[in-house]
Amino acid sequence: MKNSLLLDAGGGGRASQRLIAERFFRHFANPLLERMDDAALLADLRPPLAMSTDAYTVTPLFFPGGSIGTLAVHGTVNDVAMLGARPRYLSCAFVLEEGLDMELLDRVAADMGKAAREAGVLLVTGDTKVVPRGACDKMFITTTGLGSVFAEPTPSGHNARPGDAVLLSGSVGDHGLTILGARENLSFLSDVASDSAPLNRMTAAVIERAGDVHVLRDPTRGGLASTLNEIAEQSGVSIILDEERIPVHEAVKSGCSFLGLDPLYLANEGKCVCILPEERAEAALAAMRNFPCGAEAARIGRVTAAEKRPRVALNTRIGGSRFLSMPEGAPLPRIC
Repeated sequence: MKNSLLLDAGGGGRASQRLIAERFFRHFANPLLERMDDAALLADLRPPLAMSTDAYTVTPLFFPGGSIGTLAVHGTVNDVAMLGARPRYLSCAFVLEEGLDMELLDRVAADMGKAAREAGVLLVTGDTKVVPRGACDKMFITTTGLGSVFAEPTPSGHNARPGDAVLLSGSVGDHGLTILGARENLSFLSDVASDSAPLNRMTAAVIERAGDVHVLRDPTRGGLASTLNEIAEQSGVSIILDEERIPVHEAVKSGCSFLGLDPLYLANEGKCVCILPEERAEAALAAMRNFPCGAEAARIGRVTAAEKRPRVALNTRIGGSRFLSMPEGAPLPRIC
């Protein structure tokens, strides 16, 4: 009989202490966490600070290239890094379903601990709740990240300017298609894997080498097209993309073609958009390409003045042009 999670593990007594010690502390161990105070004292952070929080409800919990544990670290680390900050600390909260296989929980915690070490961040405080069967789907995780901002000026979706170059750190669509394939057991997508990765070291190198970075964003839910639409609206500009320059892996192209999906709208978990002055583009690309997560970095477009209203347009391979609008609905639910 498998070792299953019982409701009393969320009650604050001995069972809770055993759960924390056996399933979390051994993977997250660090002096700040081990003090077991109600909050973590972070004496070395200096303002200005960047803070982000996100909840992760992905199904399945494990998939090619990652798990809900790696996503919970990478997603929040990357969000903090997009503000020109160095992520340092994470908090995490678990909502666990009664009856959860404890070995599965241990695998997720191990993934989180490894991902945090790779990103150079510490998990310093958290919380665990156990809910009755059926009240959640196995496991939900919420993480909050903190880091010190070092970029000057601070990158923001409001800072894109006409004449700027639009860069992308790598291929699009891998994560969203991977989750769909794993959820629906689509064997023809066996060559696709999530791109989930921490981007903080790469973005720091880009800022240090290129200098005046106007915008950094990670195109997660809604994909590249949605993210660029958000930036265009925030900055009051238009963005023109060249389809032939946007990197898309062949397995993603063929999978999307078969399923009738557009990779530009699929989620990514290890890519970033960088918008900066044209004269700094080559330095930024060189910095990206020094990292595995930026090896396929490319210049994919440019920022122009908005004529009537902000738009994102795509110059297609066959010589035409089409607008990329914000999507409606949720074709790929629960991708993170």
